[in-house]
Amino acid sequence: MPELPEVEVTRRCLAGELAGARVHRIELGRPLRWPLGCDPALLEGTVAGEMSRRGKYLWLPLRREASARAANGAPRGGAAGGLLIHLGMSGALSFGALPAPPGPHDHFRLHTDRGGLWLTDPRRFGAVVWSATPEQDPARKLLSGLGPEPFDAGLDARGFHAALARKRTPVKAALLAGDLVVGAGNIYACEALWRARIDPRTPCHRIGLVRAERLLAAVRDVLARAIEAGGSTLRDFNANGVEGHYQTQARVYGRGGEPCPTCARPVRRIVQGQRATYFCAHCQR
Repeated sequence: MPELPEVEVTRRCLAGELAGARVHRIELGRPLRWPLGCDPALLEGTVAGEMSRRGKYLWLPLRREASARAANGAPRGGAAGGLLIHLGMSGALSFGALPAPPGPHDHFRLHTDRGGLWLTDPRRFGAVVWSATPEQDPARKLLSGLGPEPFDAGLDARGFHAALARKRTPVKAALLAGDLVVGAGNIYACEALWRARIDPRTPCHRIGLVRAERLLAAVRDVLARAIEAGGSTLRDFNANGVEGHYQTQARVYGRGGEPCPTCARPVRRIVQGQRATYFCAHCQR
């Protein structure tokens, strides 16, 4: 957590507020997972563009206007690049009137002429990293291992099935790895496998084309429903102060021992790769 739905909900909440905002200054708190990678003063006077998302990363482009000058009055040269933002395991982004003083877990604050953007992250596994473009390091390195986006029209059942056929790992673990398709975190992988009627322990290479097509459709359906519900809030997540509600719609996740919505047999809970997995042993073969 947060996974793709939560990150996409965050993007939708913030993109309109940030586009066109002029950066006054950047304030850094305790170190995050990776350093910012540039002098914060170099980004003063830049203007934010349209925020986008790739997997669980957010990209905030920053452009420099020709008239922008450094603090000493000298013209600033070169492209401003952008900020690659990851919410880690417990991070949340907010935009508005900046708290004064910063909260104990507010580790990055972007002051603009429209208000402030700040990252609250109790565990500090999140990151805000400057990069010249998403195609250049360090952004390129962080994004290069991501699988296809779930709603990408280029991702079809045959390609998904071919990727499954190359793996021997349990399908639940493969979904969490994010190289088959990005965004199916623990909640959403459990829910998608239940909808597709596939046992989470099934080795990937044993899933045929028909079941692969069913699983891809289930992943897309679950993620779309989660985005519509504002994501899931189990502990820390909120999008600009608003909590998500998909967890209330979950059919098997977090419902160990309760009746399966389809067959009424008890939902099982097992541990796979140190993560809880919920499934119906009768419905999911």
